[in-house]
Amino acid sequence: MTTLRVPFLSAAPHEDAAAVRAAIDRVLHSGWFILGPEVEAFEREFAAAAGAAHAVGVGTGTDAIALALRALGIGPGDEVITTPLSAAYTALAIVMAGAQPVFADIDASRLTIDPGAIEAAITPRTRAIVPVHLYGQPADMDAIARLAEEHSLAIVEDCCQAHLATCSGKPVGTIGSAGAFSFYPTKNLAALGDGGAVVTNDAAVADRIRRLRNGGQTDRYHHQELGVNSRLDELQAAILRARLPYLARWTSRRRQLAGDYRQLLSNAPIAVPAEHDSGHVYHLFPVLAPGGATARTALQQHLAGAGIDTLVHYPVPITRQPAFAHLAPAACRRADDVSARVLSLPIHPTLDRPGVAGVCAAIQRWQAS
Repeated sequence: MTTLRVPFLSAAPHEDAAAVRAAIDRVLHSGWFILGPEVEAFEREFAAAAGAAHAVGVGTGTDAIALALRALGIGPGDEVITTPLSAAYTALAIVMAGAQPVFADIDASRLTIDPGAIEAAITPRTRAIVPVHLYGQPADMDAIARLAEEHSLAIVEDCCQAHLATCSGKPVGTIGSAGAFSFYPTKNLAALGDGGAVVTNDAAVADRIRRLRNGGQTDRYHHQELGVNSRLDELQAAILRARLPYLARWTSRRRQLAGDYRQLLSNAPIAVPAEHDSGHVYHLFPVLAPGGATARTALQQHLAGAGIDTLVHYPVPITRQPAFAHLAPAACRRADDVSARVLSLPIHPTLDRPGVAGVCAAIQRWQAS
């Protein structure tokens, strides 16, 4: 019987518990729960942390992508290029905006969208690109920004796994027209429920998102356009405000643990995707099993037997999801290959170095078996 126990994630408050409790109590005592002072303060504070001029709190990260696209005038009849390797919500957000997702394959090393594949997918109907900073690794934004400028395309960055990440020293979310963040409870900056935000340096885009998130209202009961109901609530905003001061330290911790993994797995029987930018924030630590899904299942079962939790992000690329079959998406073979092999190892600020060492030792034993 093993004595090692390495959970995949610890989502409950830890060192931030007292601050989170005080934030909750503050809101409960205020009696103000929707679009109040906590949301306004969090928007200011998160914009500053993200290096952006404006932040607008919304209900989810999915809504953040959809509302950013709508605010940029993208909708029915437009195509938006994105990656097949992400949570399906990235593509669902494009559909929510009224546009059609078009999938461009990934870079096999970076695991984010391949700029060359983006260029090949551009048509006269293409209006925007939604790159995903997957697992905390920034997409190749230098190349994507050049393409966008050359073809007059908007960029909405999916930063839902990339809080505080940078690409070539630039904060993600500020490189394109807007950036979308999620505060789902598993994220690097997490609410205790759903939540999201859009960041932008364009005041007009920020103003329109504020209107769209609140039913299209310019003021109470006056609806200028068809909006939605997607408002970050006061309770979650207060919790996020309490946790935001810890985020830089938590990010440093993730990078330290990732460095330990890289060192200890250098001769392991699995592949570790390269770090292409020091701005990587390691929302997840994926590895690739040799061969395919059978080997991955064997490795996952071996680690479970050793007391180590793992997850798969993502076992089915978006291009293979039945919900998008009507689009007849082009084959994305590199995404297919990664989806069959990828396995996420535990990485979170409460994980310690002995835990990482135990995970790596278990992987090495799998090599010997």
